[in-house]
Amino acid sequence: MTPFLLSIPSATIASSLHSFFFPVHVYLLVLGHDIHFRDKKIALLEAGPRKDYDHMPDSYSNRVSSISPGSATLLSSFGAWDHVCSLRLKPFRRMQVWDACSEAMIVFEKDDLDDMGYIVENDVIMSALTKQLDAVADRVEVFYGSRAVGYTWPLSSHRCDTSPWVQIELADGRRLQTKLLIGADGHNSLVRQKAEIKNIEHQYDQSAVVATLHLSEATDNNVAWQRFLPTGPIALLPLSDTASSLVWSTCHEHASELLAMDEESFVDSINSAFWSNVNHSDFIDTAGAMFRSAILLLTPAGTAVRQLPPSVAKADPESRAMFPLGMGHATEYVQHRVALIGDAAHRVHPLAGQGVNLGFGDIECLARHLSAAAFNGSDLGSLRHLLKFETERQRHNVSLIAAIDVLKRLYSTRLTPLVLLRTWGLQATNALPFVKVRLSL
Repeated sequence: MTPFLLSIPSATIASSLHSFFFPVHVYLLVLGHDIHFRDKKIALLEAGPRKDYDHMPDSYSNRVSSISPGSATLLSSFGAWDHVCSLRLKPFRRMQVWDACSEAMIVFEKDDLDDMGYIVENDVIMSALTKQLDAVADRVEVFYGSRAVGYTWPLSSHRCDTSPWVQIELADGRRLQTKLLIGADGHNSLVRQKAEIKNIEHQYDQSAVVATLHLSEATDNNVAWQRFLPTGPIALLPLSDTASSLVWSTCHEHASELLAMDEESFVDSINSAFWSNVNHSDFIDTAGAMFRSAILLLTPAGTAVRQLPPSVAKADPESRAMFPLGMGHATEYVQHRVALIGDAAHRVHPLAGQGVNLGFGDIECLARHLSAAAFNGSDLGSLRHLLKFETERQRHNVSLIAAIDVLKRLYSTRLTPLVLLRTWGLQATNALPFVKVRLSL
């Protein structure tokens, strides 16, 4: 009997802001197009009903993802990116990040031929993935309206595998079995819990407020803007020449206030957050100016020109929403015949927009190792190659998650010594092109 690969997505949309539930669909599509899996049975358990993405609304969704060029390449490998491009997306070629407590900033930019990334609505990505799943329906079976309620794990030892099957019990009484179970069911992963894999979690004292905004005037709008406020970062991500998506991370109380405001007050608060210098101090501004002058003497060509962010005119009615933020990381990504990907394995703060890209990286890595195992005729559920995936991804993910957490904490203070330290650090980094290249990879 051929191995039965089973992936289980979340019953509802994961509350982690940028990760949604793409990883499981992308993973299945990658394997569905892999020649080494033509004789394998691949299935997806989807607790919700099939959604119709045939007709995209004219208004933009408030749930978007920042897709890196690497993730776009992965989506292109099975045709999904062409579908995304045929619907709508907005490339950006510059990122400007600056401190609300000083004049310090850092700019990442590409030339006219390259894009730094793409802002894409989650519904657009899901439309593309659903279409591609339909195209490989002969190799990937999707069980809509199916919810797993229990698992029976096989026993194993160094010498023998007493059973090659994971047993899955569904809410409707059906039972399935698989030689490899992929858990891609969000940061509250039932697969992770049932496998008794520990998860290191921390709930931030912040919620993210999202909304669809309209700009005061049309521009090229190819810049992703982010400003670090003492209460958390605020970001403006381009959707079109006249529209942008807001992601404002702030304390829970302030987030609730933003949701309750009338539209005029809400728009005024956004513009003030990007333009106001109320958090500046004369000491920090003077010290920063002196350091910047010294940098200009040493690296006159290394500095970037500051751009002014666009002004917001209005917000789409009903587009405001709020999500609690947190950090999490599974101590193990794999066990015997089980692997975790995406938010089931890790959760990050959205300040770097890397949640979904981390999940796509997991997919590329796991699919590569499984493809090699299938080519060699190996047991796909064996820890021998699953551990290679875990090692490779944990080395990458842990360092990035830690760096994002440190940034969040470093910029959540008004303490003068720390503000001065981060001001000088940001100015120095902005003046060193080779450092910025490494940070933007």
